[in-house]
Amino acid sequence: MSLAEPRSTLGCENDAVGVENQENITSSKFPQTPRTQASRTVLALVSYATVNNPNAYSLRLANHGKHSMTSDELRLLLESVRTGTVDVDAAAKQLSHNTVGDLGFATLDFHRKDRCGFPEVILAEGKTAEWVEKAARKMHEAGQDCFATRVSAEQAEHLAKQIPEATLDRLARTFWWPMPGERPAPVGDILIVTAGTGDLPVAHEALNTARVMGTSANLIADVGVAGIHRVLRHRERLAKADVVIVCAGMDGALPSVVGGLVDCPVIAVPTSIGYGAAFGGVAALLTMLNSCSAGVAVVNIDAGFKAGYLAALTARRIAKGSSTWAGPPDTSRN
Repeated sequence: MSLAEPRSTLGCENDAVGVENQENITSSKFPQTPRTQASRTVLALVSYATVNNPNAYSLRLANHGKHSMTSDELRLLLESVRTGTVDVDAAAKQLSHNTVGDLGFATLDFHRKDRCGFPEVILAEGKTAEWVEKAARKMHEAGQDCFATRVSAEQAEHLAKQIPEATLDRLARTFWWPMPGERPAPVGDILIVTAGTGDLPVAHEALNTARVMGTSANLIADVGVAGIHRVLRHRERLAKADVVIVCAGMDGALPSVVGGLVDCPVIAVPTSIGYGAAFGGVAALLTMLNSCSAGVAVVNIDAGFKAGYLAALTARRIAKGSSTWAGPPDTSRN
């Protein structure tokens, strides 16, 4: 592939950074030295990658045909071109690859990890088992960890047969298929607390989410306000946490109690557990939204995933400022 080849189908003939405008870059206004020649080559490479891929936020490694190129790798490649250790044609082959996976029924976001710190998560609810499998395989082909939530019993049976190396948690209804290779040690300290045993499916969704995102997470179950002494037994443990997630249905009072015991963020998760006037978790949601404990924030009903995700981002950000942070799990080179 030549950098002099025209762009296709963009219809931006006067684009100042277009590859066809390289003559402007190489005009006689610039001294013809090896250094400026290398600089022009680097600029042309970047122009080629961005113009020919207007929807791409990151570049890709074509030598693997699948894995995302990090910003450090891009700098290294461009420096290699500048110094002449990599020729233009070889560099061009490594640049420009789509950052979405188009399956027809889904368009996967392969750049989400670069933007948000974790790959796109598949919500299995409402999808066929075959769709979930195809999406998972596409993620894996792109060198990305694959995590799915709300996996039904039927979907779990299918995935267990088709992708036996993945981990399925039937209680949490989650699917986890990481890329092979060593992973950094977990960081942070997230504690998940449930008011009752019936809240455990939601709590385990939060637990699994926090763990796959590279944080340390643990669970304390069945310490609701009907026996307040049960949660008070864990005051010391609660005080050590970076973030506490509290899952509760019925009256939804436990997050306010925990919020009055700790100096860290408390993420309240209303669950749909409870009789009639609980309204499928609405009563607990309203209680939590009206918490008088200032450190309590609330996510949607049964949204264990959202709570775990927010807690993990918080714990990772805390760890980022300390020597324990090694960055988000990076398996894209495997």
